[in-house]
Amino acid sequence: MKILFIHQNFPGQFKHLAPALVSQGHQVVAMSMKKSPPSQWNGVTIVPFSAQRGSTPGVHPWLVDFETKVVRAEACYRAAKALKAQGFVPDIIIAHPGWGESLFLKEVWPQARLGVYCEFFYRQEGADVGFDPEFARDFEDDGCRLRLKNLNSLLHFETADGGISPTHWQASTFPEPFRSQISVIHDGIDTNVLVPNEGAALKMQTSTGATFVLDRSSEVVTFVNRNLEPYRGFHIFMRALPELLKKRPKARVVIVGGEGVSYGAAPKDAKSWKEKFVNEVRPQIPDSDWSRVHFVGNLAYNHFINLLQLSRVHVYLTYPFVLSWSLLEAMSAGCAIVASDTQPLKEAIHPNETGRLVNFFDGAALVEQVVDLLDDDSERTRLGNQARAFACDTYDLNTRCLPAQLEWVGSLAQ
Repeated sequence: MKILFIHQNFPGQFKHLAPALVSQGHQVVAMSMKKSPPSQWNGVTIVPFSAQRGSTPGVHPWLVDFETKVVRAEACYRAAKALKAQGFVPDIIIAHPGWGESLFLKEVWPQARLGVYCEFFYRQEGADVGFDPEFARDFEDDGCRLRLKNLNSLLHFETADGGISPTHWQASTFPEPFRSQISVIHDGIDTNVLVPNEGAALKMQTSTGATFVLDRSSEVVTFVNRNLEPYRGFHIFMRALPELLKKRPKARVVIVGGEGVSYGAAPKDAKSWKEKFVNEVRPQIPDSDWSRVHFVGNLAYNHFINLLQLSRVHVYLTYPFVLSWSLLEAMSAGCAIVASDTQPLKEAIHPNETGRLVNFFDGAALVEQVVDLLDDDSERTRLGNQARAFACDTYDLNTRCLPAQLEWVGSLAQ
């Protein structure tokens, strides 16, 4: 078969599926807005494209998001027509529609089967919007804005032949009748790579250039975001630090993540959320304690794995939103997890079986659970072992997720 992938930053969620389809003998092409991509990647031919215009100055603020998606969709549409003129006609199109690029592809190839990655459908209640009262003022008129933000997804429902979603809760955010067309299959974690390692050691450099060495004798607490921001509970974790550092005078807290914005908005009174919350809590923390807090930015993946292997307790917090790969990677590495009692975490963290859950907003409870696990080697080991077992059984890439993804692609062809 001829299979076309659409992802603005390919491979994204398709980094395992696309090469697997190549290995099965399919012709696989990907269209991407990534700047200067290679022409080939793991057997996949990559076709770059770019938008030819920006947003309209003065456009209605509720329409900015949708117009941006239409601009991207037009660019993808025109690139697709050029690809068709070269003789490429896909049997299947697999797209992440979140940025709009795949909106008009059935106009180019009406006979192709379209499968879409269903990451999240925005809700006025019961999910991320309005969840955090501290930032609720930033979501004025959300009911109107979200209806238009979901318009891209609704239009995809008209042309898509099926969907795939990584968790049951994320799939549940989508409305019927399309919800019934979504298969729940996670992207997959390579549990053969993310393994516990008693001999792990890591020399690290902070964002200020200082170096330090960690090994299994170090009392390491980890916190990981792609970008450090409220959606992933960065403010809650930072506000818990003074008490955590006070109670654990030998602990080293390693914070992984960039200073950009992945979700929500940037702060209005600081250059980044990191700057904002460091400024807030730093006066409460003595210099001797602050020297044990390490911001390391974004890590190379092999260093990230080593860090998880060193972690005694891994903290993961999130609004009711998309589940991060990093949580499942930490579970696979055998970390003892303390996480927020929010969706979709409840699918992975079963209280006192695969980790511990605390109220998202309860910093005192967070500290209590982390300290309790740092004090209890046997309990920490038990939770870490069970977290890994669950990750291997439920989210393993090669035995669970990838075979199911390939089966899903086959079902689209039928």
